[in-house]
Amino acid sequence: MALGALLDGIPEQIVLGIGIAAGEGVGVGLLVAIFVSNLPEAIGGSADLRAAGHGPGTIRRLWLAIAAVCTLASVVGFAIADATSGDLQATINGFAAGALLVMLVDSMVPEARSQAGRTAGLMTVLGFALAAGLSGLS
Repeated sequence: MALGALLDGIPEQIVLGIGIAAGEGVGVGLLVAIFVSNLPEAIGGSADLRAAGHGPGTIRRLWLAIAAVCTLASVVGFAIADATSGDLQATINGFAAGALLVMLVDSMVPEARSQAGRTAGLMTVLGFALAAGLSGLS
């Protein structure tokens, strides 16, 4: 989960940095979407790490390191904004979306289904509805 968050977070944050540099600002929808997508990753990853015997301090340091790398990715995106084209931004977005889908299909959905049963499906649909609603805010 932590690796998935990192693979998803780096391109996501590069695109965020590029958007800020382009003067597009940061929409409420984007910020909420980043939070909503990353929170379950962090909770699930932390629970798995805790079950594997890692202490809270180790888990906290791991997530702080991931946050630092993602913050650095935003700075890199801001710095390279002038040199990027729409095609490169689309490629970065596509990589981030692919990493997120792999993590969802490979670990989050099966784990949610086994632990939450049918409620997992309802929550997934509500999550997509929230994402659709937020896309209208951006």
